[in-house]
Amino acid sequence: MGYRVAVVGATGAVGREILKTLAEREFPVDDIVALASPRSAGREVSFGDRVLKVQNLETFDFKGWDVGLFSPGGSVSAKYAPIAAKAGCVVIDNTSHFRMEPDVPLVVPEVNPLALKSMKRNIIANPNCSTIQMVVALKPLHDLFTLKRVVVSTYQAVSGAGKDGMDELFSQTRGSFVNDPPKIEQFQKQISFNCIPQIDRFMDDGATKEEWKMRVETKKILDPDVEVIATCVRVPVFVGHSESVIAEFVEPVDLERAREALRESEGVVLLDQREDGGYVTPLECVGEDATYVSRLRVDPTVPHGLAFWCVADNLRKGAALNAVQIAETMVALDLLPRHA
Repeated sequence: MGYRVAVVGATGAVGREILKTLAEREFPVDDIVALASPRSAGREVSFGDRVLKVQNLETFDFKGWDVGLFSPGGSVSAKYAPIAAKAGCVVIDNTSHFRMEPDVPLVVPEVNPLALKSMKRNIIANPNCSTIQMVVALKPLHDLFTLKRVVVSTYQAVSGAGKDGMDELFSQTRGSFVNDPPKIEQFQKQISFNCIPQIDRFMDDGATKEEWKMRVETKKILDPDVEVIATCVRVPVFVGHSESVIAEFVEPVDLERAREALRESEGVVLLDQREDGGYVTPLECVGEDATYVSRLRVDPTVPHGLAFWCVADNLRKGAALNAVQIAETMVALDLLPRHA
């Protein structure tokens, strides 16, 4: 017996990826509905070999639906996630709106699955894409050596800004070959052939909100004692976030033990060969579920440090896949009731 599943924001890049991931992983679905804004109602989206006609979120009744996978934007989730939750539908929300609320679990299934048992409001938050891949890579190392501090620089794909961000990179790149002036709408500066060290707005301390998210979300998911400083950069890559991570630990590190822990860790693929091309790039991780770790080495500038490079598909593990894995974990832990 399966579940009644609602996908909210179904016409967006992440919503389409959620539908694709549910079908690929054969999540037990008895009934499924695709929801979006009134202007998208009537459009069609794919779910496996089926075609779903998008329905209007604003008039939809969530009563009798078991789980809602939300990726419609923060203000929309803020309004409709509580409505769905009150109707008895468990909401797994991909926006930032609920992440730091103390009574909402913030979950990466490979890292803190038991946090799902603390769900009180029928709402679970999916973390930021850049946070997800970093904590998946750090968890086995934290278990071994006790993480103290992380310095991370990200190289984030334009798909993190949605379809419009991808379109802007494409149009600017194409325009550069015919001498068209770049049209700048989605990012603060030209993104083609460029890197932009700003994702989201600036905060009072000089950090951007994306950098703040990585800090506070890591503390909530992994360990409140871990300190994180991030520099988040948008780069002209369509899909796939990359991160350069420098981790400092309480206990002495052993490189071979670290390698073995990463090899055995769920959700991690260690591909680290000390030769030309012996690492994974964002282009190679597109469509893949894993977080790939490369360039693992000892950091000699601190007593107990490791440095590594990690990449992941930000639309899959950074968003859709993690949301579906949360639903799968709830099924495995018998935390997802059926209404049928």
